[in-house]
Amino acid sequence: MFTLSPLGKRRIAHFKANRRGRWSLWLFIGLCLLCLGGELIANDKPLIVHYHGAWYFPIIRDYDEITFGGELPFQPDYASAYVHNLIEGQGGWMLFPPIPFSYDTVNYDLTEPAPSPPSASNWLGTDDQARDVLARVIFGTRISILFALLLTAISAVIGIGAGALQGYYGGWVDLLGQRLLEIWSGLPVLYLLIILSGFVSPSFWWLLGIMALFSWLALVDVVRAEFLRGRSLEYVKAARALGLTDSELMRRHILPNAMTSTLTYLPFILTGAIATLTALDFLGFGMPAGTASLGELIGQAKRNLQAPWLGLTAFFALALILSLLVFIGEACRDAFDPRN
Repeated sequence: MFTLSPLGKRRIAHFKANRRGRWSLWLFIGLCLLCLGGELIANDKPLIVHYHGAWYFPIIRDYDEITFGGELPFQPDYASAYVHNLIEGQGGWMLFPPIPFSYDTVNYDLTEPAPSPPSASNWLGTDDQARDVLARVIFGTRISILFALLLTAISAVIGIGAGALQGYYGGWVDLLGQRLLEIWSGLPVLYLLIILSGFVSPSFWWLLGIMALFSWLALVDVVRAEFLRGRSLEYVKAARALGLTDSELMRRHILPNAMTSTLTYLPFILTGAIATLTALDFLGFGMPAGTASLGELIGQAKRNLQAPWLGLTAFFALALILSLLVFIGEACRDAFDPRN
């Protein structure tokens, strides 16, 4: 059975003592769950259809119109009056999500030109293509959070590994590593992304791979400094004299102390990843066209100054995400601080 060490319990207690960080963590977890289950909240397909005594789940499986008594062998438009009459006219019923629009659903029943203001059917209004803003924010936030978490995880593994090797072994390993880092960090990341987008079609994984090549650089220097300091400490020398291998020394004795300073950089990588992805989408070099994105929403707000709800929605969504991440990072930093 897994049990926490006394040090781990103290760190958790320090984290819980930070009310702002604790509540931010719960809010961020709730936001992640909300966005991961976006199809259950915002979808133009019903969650459940009951027709002729049988149960159907269009959100999981595609059905054609013939299944519900229609004439066409294609997926029906569940929001149309024709399909409603087919199902409800035979005693059936449909259960729709709270937001009956997906991120790419066009609302053809608008009473005003798009972008239309908030209404009972579109709680945050529509964009300039008559798509529901709230649905696009939910799916755009999911993409931003997943992108940032994956990028931070990759950056942490590479950055901590490179910094640990340089700091622990020093000498030629450190010298060559520093020269490579100086060359690599001098490359303009944003310009490279813009240039490469002219040769390949940008996608989620393509952008993640390119940014992962550079985002780990921020962690190398701080981890390297901690390992340079830690390898000369008395308890590390004693552990080496007892026969511990280099990997055990780094993992068990030096890395835990280096995590305090390392954790202070992780919120910046998270927020930087979200900001960079938003900037690329705003400039048109990010996710493919039509993908739900906060940056694309900001671009629409710039082109439609008469629709302030677009800019306000994007601003508050980004402000909420970035603030929660920074507060969580501060609480983790205090929890891992050796002085506590």
